[in-house]
Parts: sequence; structure tokens; C-alpha cells
Amino acid sequence: MDFSPRPMIQKIGTALRTQRVAREFGIETLVRLLSEYLPDDQISDVRRAYTFGAEMHAGQSRSSGEPYIFHPLAVARILAEMRLDHVTLIAAILHDVIEDTDVSKEEISRQFGAEVALLVDGVSKIEKIEGMSRQDRQAESFRKLLLAMTDDLRVILVKLADRLHNMRTLGAMAGEKKRRIAAETLEIYAPIAQRLGINTLRRELEDLAFANLHPHRYEVFVKAVAERLGDAKALIREIELKLSRALADEGIGATVVGRQKSYYSIYKKMQSKRLKFLDVMDLLGFRVVVSKLDECYRALGVVHHVMKPVPGLFDDYIANSRGNGYQSLHTTCVGPEGKKIEVQIRTREMHHVAESGIAAHWQYKLGRKDANAAPQARAREWLQMLLESSGSGANELVENVKVDLFPDEIYVFTPRGEIRRLPKGATSVDFAYTVHTELGDRCVAARVEGHLEPLNTPLKNGQTIEIITSKHARPNAAWLNYVKTAKARMRIRAFLKDQREDEAIRLGRRLLEIALRELALPANTLNATNVAPVLKSYHLDEVEDLYASIGTGERLAPLVARHFLPDPVDGKPATKRSSDTMALAVEGTEGLLVDYARCCRPIPGDDIIGYVSTSRGIIIHRIDCEHVRARRGGPGERIALVWSPTVQGDFMAELKLQAINRRGLLAGVAGAITEANSSIENVQMPERASGEEAIEIQFLVTVRNRTHLAQVLKRVRHLSVVDKVSRA
Repeated sequence: MDFSPRPMIQKIGTALRTQRVAREFGIETLVRLLSEYLPDDQISDVRRAYTFGAEMHAGQSRSSGEPYIFHPLAVARILAEMRLDHVTLIAAILHDVIEDTDVSKEEISRQFGAEVALLVDGVSKIEKIEGMSRQDRQAESFRKLLLAMTDDLRVILVKLADRLHNMRTLGAMAGEKKRRIAAETLEIYAPIAQRLGINTLRRELEDLAFANLHPHRYEVFVKAVAERLGDAKALIREIELKLSRALADEGIGATVVGRQKSYYSIYKKMQSKRLKFLDVMDLLGFRVVVSKLDECYRALGVVHHVMKPVPGLFDDYIANSRGNGYQSLHTTCVGPEGKKIEVQIRTREMHHVAESGIAAHWQYKLGRKDANAAPQARAREWLQMLLESSGSGANELVENVKVDLFPDEIYVFTPRGEIRRLPKGATSVDFAYTVHTELGDRCVAARVEGHLEPLNTPLKNGQTIEIITSKHARPNAAWLNYVKTAKARMRIRAFLKDQREDEAIRLGRRLLEIALRELALPANTLNATNVAPVLKSYHLDEVEDLYASIGTGERLAPLVARHFLPDPVDGKPATKRSSDTMALAVEGTEGLLVDYARCCRPIPGDDIIGYVSTSRGIIIHRIDCEHVRARRGGPGERIALVWSPTVQGDFMAELKLQAINRRGLLAGVAGAITEANSSIENVQMPERASGEEAIEIQFLVTVRNRTHLAQVLKRVRHLSVVDKVSRA
């Protein structure tokens, strides 16, 4: 038995924490807050939910030691401070009962109504499934959350409040788990809060995540900001008073509030603009809140009269509101002591939306909520776009959400003057897909402000974009390297996937036909009668699925072909034909399902052989490749290949050149290669010792076949500075 005082001290500590939490987050504290804006009958429903939740969570404790029920009460308190309706508060109190107790969604619906049940179920993670990784379970739970949000956006309000309280109490977690939760908050939940305009939650989520993810860096920031600002409170009071008096003198009734910018916003600005801490000037921000729209612009003039504006640092988010409904005028000025300060000017209604976002439209007002509010409509449009872009994979959805949560936006115009809102860094391809899917599929070029620009050129605010199309154009895999919107990525990937499947089906059928001929089976073997039992044995529905699995290398054609052999009558195996006549003809147009080995760079005219690779199809090597000699491979793995007489396309060949290093050497070699109707894809020049004249260069060039390669080599050999050139 342990007689040490430590267990008793721990119990006392837990009891004291529980008393403190009860005072701050207990039901009576919550009720006092609710009495400021909810009627008695709705407060009674909230009390009943607390009684039910406390009973269900009885015996459960948090990592910090206090009874579990204080967590959902704290979540409800956060939402009550935002003046959310009683349905949302009940859901907040019950948000963990489905996940952590034996209560079902149906039971909640019976006790508190279908609306509450929908919210609670939406926040609940999916059940653990054997064999499912933690990452996959999280991704599926997140997709479930987004689906629930399309029915009722209050689901995300409960989830964000839940995450905020978890971040406030993250100190009780182990180090690795703490960092994982903080990183997830910065990557997903804080950006979602910003995307939905809920800035009160977003700012605290960011600073808490920053403090837990980079504790040492956070401490340094706190000290550095304090040293830079000195007595920040006195400076803030001075500027507040100065602006308030100037606005009042002009007859503008305004509320001026100053604040120090959040540590994470400073850190993020340093990262995005690659600034040192001393280069960040605007550490203070001020809000000027007025009554009417026209007063915003009048107040802007007053601010610029009192303090000198910094050129180029003004944004009008009233005329061009952000995607989450945010509206405000932003200007940066030089304040006292030469310190730069940012000033935001907005009406009271704009301020309400800027702080609460979509939550502003559920805050209690005469017992009604505005279901058609613009921020909500924008949020639902965004959600729908994300879900449509997710395909069938939950992990793909999570990645799309991470990429699509852009804090910065640009505004560009169609030739008809319609505004299109895009993430910063978006290209003409992104723009084309926002207008229409077919326009994106067919685009080949773009006119930006009347000038032709490459499709990968990042767009800028205010530009007018005209897309040039061709009926023969198709989405390009290279676009994935620079598109920024989820819709564009989804469409390009879907097209490439369909294209790959079509190519796999065609290639798989050709491989299977060759394998059948190897077994002396007739050409009409692939009929419905013979195919049906083979599909059944592989648990496939369509013959195209079988061809595709062969074409991608998932199944080997010789092994599949054996399923078509009849039961032997005379006990003798089928006679095999010569494999020389059974080689697969490579046409050069197979696309994604045929790959050319980089170790030997085969080109038409070379003797070649193929290897089947899972998910990569066939990899073609030259027969004299050292990797082929080292790797024997079974009969089902190696495939006899020949070049088709009608082979098409450009193929890569590697040249090794030894030459005297003279001025103009590269230009001369490049000219010779170009004269031979070839192009250079890559050049490598190894380092050489100082004073050496000889140099060795490797070129990667495009050729049509061995004859074309010989012409290229001949042109390069004729250069006087070239000692030797050969194919690598």
C-alpha cells in the first residue's frame, strides 16, 4: 500500500480544479448568461439537456481530472457568449453522448427533437472499424462533418467551440498528441473558422495552436513584441482618443477600439512575406465602427488627415467583399513615434458579421433566424463544391479542404464584366473552370488584359481574363502543378483517371489476346460464354474490369489466360506457338499505361522487352540493358515486345559528349541538335577540376527512332570542339 502523500495531494488538486471549473462553467453560470437573451422555456430545455448529459457522462473524467460534463458545458458557454440559439446550445451539451456513451441518435431525437439529433450526430466521429487506420477514421469523420454541415451549418459552430475548449485545456495532453492536435487546428479548423467569417474563434484557435506547436518560438514572440511596443496600452489609448476626437469634430459618431495584433498573425506575416521580426511594422490594429455606409468613406478621409497613409496599403473590402461576407475598409498609416498601424473601418452590422460570420445569423433576434443570409449561402456553395471535388476518397477530401482554405483572395473579371473570386496564386485554368467545366477542359491559352499569357501565369486583382479554347483540347496532367482551386484539381484528376482506365482496358485486351494465342486458344475465346466463369472467379462484374486490371499490371495476362483453357480430354496440354510471333507491338500512343525505362531509354529500332509493374502497366527496356540482364523475371512478368511499323511520337535518348571547353560550346552543340530536328530536354555538366580543358556533358534529347538518333550524333560529331559523342 502506498502511504506517500502524493495520491492525496493529487486528489485535492483535482477537487480544487473541479470547484474552479464548476464556478466558471457550471450550469448555473451558463443559465445566468442565457437569461440575458433567451426566454425561460428555452432555458428550461437547456437545463434538461444538462441533466440528461450529466447522467450519461457520469463516472467519466477528462485528462485534467474534472468530471467530463464540464467540457460540453464549456462548449455551450462559448456558444452562449456568441448568442447562439437554444437548439445549438442543447446540441453542444450533448455533443459527445453518441460517441462516448450508449445513447443513440434516435434516443436524442425522441428526447430533444430531430434538429438537435442531427447536430449531435454530425459532430460525432465515426465508430472504430477493425483494420481502419487513425488517419482514415479521421478523414471519414471529417467528411461526415462536412455532409452534416450541408444540412445545418450550426454543426460546424459546435465543432469549432468544441475544438476551442480542447485547445484551451491542451496542457493536460502528452507532448506528441498535443502537437498533432495543434497542427490539425492550424491546418483545418482555424482556416475553416476564417473561411466562415468566425474571427472571434479563429484568432484564439491560431494563438493557442501556435503556443502548443512551437512553445519556444511563441515565448520569444511574446517577449519580442512586448519589447518593441513598450507601454502598448498607453499608446493605444493615445491613438483611440486622437481618432475619436477627430471623427467627432466631423460629426461622425464612431467607436474606436485598438488592440495588439495576435502573435500568430505576426508570425504568419513574417513567413508569407519572408520578413524579419524587426521588419514587421504594423503590430497594432484599430477598428473604427460607424453607423452608416457613407460614414465609412468619410471616416477614411478623417483617418488619413490625422495620420499619414502608407501608399499601396489600402483595400476596399466593402465594394469587393470577401467570400465569407467580410466587409471593411483597410488602411495602414504612420502613427505616433513612427509606428505603423492598421485601421479597419466598418459599420456596426459589418462588424457583427466580421466577428461572428455565419454565426451572426443564428444569434437570437425576435425568435427568428435568417436562413437565406448571404454568408450562409456562400458557405453552402463552398461546401457543395468541396464535396463534389472529393470523388470517393475521404483523404482526398481532407487534402482538398486544406488546399482550398485560402485566407487571401483576388477578384478578376470575365470579358462581360462578371466578377470571379479566386484564391491568391490562381491561374487562367482555375478561372476557366470557375466559369464552366467545359471551358476549362477545352482551354489552350488566355488573354489577360488583352495580352496572351501562359496558362500557368498567376492572376492579379482586377484583371480581365478571356479564355481561348479548341474543340480538340483536353485537360493536361501538367496543370495539376499550378492550379489552386479544388474544382480545377477534381476535374483534371477525373479526366486523367478516365483516360487511364480507357488506355488500361485497350492495353489489357491486347495483352490477354497475345497470352491466349500463346496457349493456342482461338481468337473467338473472349466470348460471353467463356468470359462469365472467369469474371466470377475474380469477383468482377464486367469484362472491361478484367482488361483494366491486366492493363495496369494488377493481374498478369498469362495467368488470366490459363483460366480460359478447357478441361483436357486426352491429358495433354495445349500446344504452344512460337513466342516470336506473339510479341506485343508498341505503337508509342499507349499513353499512361506504358512507361519507358530511364536506365536505358529505349527508342524505336532497339530490341526491347517489357516487365509488368503493378499500377504502372508495362515498363519497356532495351534487351541489352544491364537491369534486364540482372533481373530474369518469370514468364508472367516478362513480355515480348516489338516496335509497331507505324510507331509514333518523340522518345528520349541520352547523349554523352566529351569536348574542349570553349566559349560558345553549348550554343554550338544546341544548334547542331536543333538542325537535326531534335530538341534538348535536359543538360548536365559535371564539375571539373580547375584548369582542365576537357569537359563531359550529358544531353537528354528527343528523337523519333534510331535512324533519327544517328543523324543527331553525326551533326554533333562534325563540331571541331567535340572529341567524342555517343549514346549513353
